[in-house]
Amino acid sequence: MTSADMHSSNEQQSTTDRTMEQRLAVKQHSRLSALFASQTFWVFLAVVLACLYLSVATDSFATSKNLYNITRNVTFVAIIALGMTVVIISGGIDLSVGSVLCLSSMVLAVTMHAGYSIEIGILAAIATALAVGAFNGILIAYLGFPPFVVTLGMLSIARSLAMVASNNTVVFEFGPDHDKLLALGGGAWVFGIANPVLYMLILAALTGFVLRWTRFGRHVFAIGGNEKAAVLTGVPVKPIKVAVYMISALTAGIAGIIQTGWLGAVTTNIGAGMELQVIAAAVIGGADLAGGIGTALGALVGSALIEVIRNSLGLLGINAFWQGAFIGGAIVLAVLFDRIRNFRQSD
Repeated sequence: MTSADMHSSNEQQSTTDRTMEQRLAVKQHSRLSALFASQTFWVFLAVVLACLYLSVATDSFATSKNLYNITRNVTFVAIIALGMTVVIISGGIDLSVGSVLCLSSMVLAVTMHAGYSIEIGILAAIATALAVGAFNGILIAYLGFPPFVVTLGMLSIARSLAMVASNNTVVFEFGPDHDKLLALGGGAWVFGIANPVLYMLILAALTGFVLRWTRFGRHVFAIGGNEKAAVLTGVPVKPIKVAVYMISALTAGIAGIIQTGWLGAVTTNIGAGMELQVIAAAVIGGADLAGGIGTALGALVGSALIEVIRNSLGLLGINAFWQGAFIGGAIVLAVLFDRIRNFRQSD
């Protein structure tokens, strides 16, 4: 090889190296830009900063007991927020989740109180939740009813059915498997981590996988992004719509089972008003009420912020009645952030 050839080869290698460095720099810059444009990132940062502030401002926030309570309390909203996020991504809404939680909890309690095993009780509760979700989905997908109207009606129906099932009484005796149910919801089987937290993490991982890596997940995003275009491209819109409402009801049923084991009793007031917290968690975490946007991680982060707000009010001596104002303000800020981001992208 001549010196000219070697020089030419060195120049080509140098050009290739520069090109690779430029591509890596562009990729890294795009990742940082995407991170800073992510609402989930900023909400997560707000949670971290709030925890740091409360750890300094109060003596009781950073205690092991309080942190244990926070992580356990957040799970019930977070689990349902995972299902709600799937519904919101598809362009829908589910206002019945709090009542579905109540109905599923009551079916579980009444079944076990009658002497049936915990397995039968759980199957009955899950079947009830799925039936409610299928009913909502069929009315919305096949009969064209507005999601708001259908799920608002189910909010009342499901809680009324829970009252009928229990004769509007408190159920606190769960038959021969009473202790198993309490251990299911209130135990800590792995490394001292509360069982509800483990269930939440497993369900979040499963939801994230389904949304990101499966055809079903892609179809859900397609329906929320542009339902008419989804129909034209062959997406089975109606069955998927039914499925997303069944998923939402299923997560409410699972949360109801876990919360029953944690509380050790069921009343017909359980889950009242929970739908607002769940929707708030999903929206604060980055789900767009217009559809087409949302993540499982965002549902967890949004739920965490709501629980930190709720927990901090008492620690800072603020009247608990302000909770709704703070959560509502967080929702408005989340929507404002999303509108600003969309405005910048359109420019």
